[in-house]
Amino acid sequence: MSDCGHDHHGHTNNTQRLLWALGVIVVFMIVEIIGGVISGSLALLADASHMFTDAFALALAASAQILAARPADKKLHFGYRRAQVLAAFVNGILMTVLLIWIVWEAVRRFANPIEINAPLMLGVAIAGLLANAVAFLILHQRGQRDLNMRGALLHVVGDLLGSAAAIIAAIVIALTGWTQIDPLLSLVVAFLIGLSALRLIREAGFVLLEGAPTTIDVAKLSEEIPDLSPSITGVHRVQISQITPEHPRLTMHLNVAHGDDIADALATAKRHLAKKYNIRQSTIQVEIGDECPDREFISSEGFGVTTVRADANDEKYSGNLAVQKH
Repeated sequence: MSDCGHDHHGHTNNTQRLLWALGVIVVFMIVEIIGGVISGSLALLADASHMFTDAFALALAASAQILAARPADKKLHFGYRRAQVLAAFVNGILMTVLLIWIVWEAVRRFANPIEINAPLMLGVAIAGLLANAVAFLILHQRGQRDLNMRGALLHVVGDLLGSAAAIIAAIVIALTGWTQIDPLLSLVVAFLIGLSALRLIREAGFVLLEGAPTTIDVAKLSEEIPDLSPSITGVHRVQISQITPEHPRLTMHLNVAHGDDIADALATAKRHLAKKYNIRQSTIQVEIGDECPDREFISSEGFGVTTVRADANDEKYSGNLAVQKH
């Protein structure tokens, strides 16, 4: 299956950033596990467990990034880009499971406080904070839309907050002896990261369920197309989904008055979709006249997709539109 006009983007830079971050996390994960066991700090162990899932998450994200670069084949006609979305979904689930464990352990520590070596906890927490800050700087990129990279970054942000919480807890324990600050701050971090984890799961799941991009107004797009050229008399069955958030795809039925108008209408519509909406992968069924050959196969309920036709009485097709539902 051909991929006409499809823009292939390199993933080498993101993959390298993920692997560098993975190396940093693995080294300091080992340090925090040892420090948490010796000091008896839940905040350190929670942060170390974050780092363990980070190591797995970053390895998963890097693998998905490499897999996504593979070209389409006979079995996967749209390629392997969805591997990134799937990895983000799995990472969100892993983070949620981890947060549930932290909440459970925090509740248990409230009931049965244990002695904590505050100086050791503080030193290891500071080292963890530095490591997480380095990993964050490696992975962070302004305006990042790649769900896979965002999923990996979420784990690092969780560790960054966990390390900050461990530092605060260590200082409070050293000054006051109040050990319950440790599980209390762990609960605060779990709540903050939990909100981001649920958002990531929701966004990745939405893409996997073929959801339309929230940044594209389908009704407005449908109204614009007939106004682009006199050769276009209407559009219907406009459906948009996402291979990834950076790669939307569209299918649409396009009506033209005469067969001679097909080439101009098709080129005009595709040019508009690519330029304004960054939709570079589109399948457009061109129909002469108003009859749709697929009408008898369309469910009576339709898909909530608007049909837009230019007013035939307007010789210039100035955009006097009538919008109706299937």
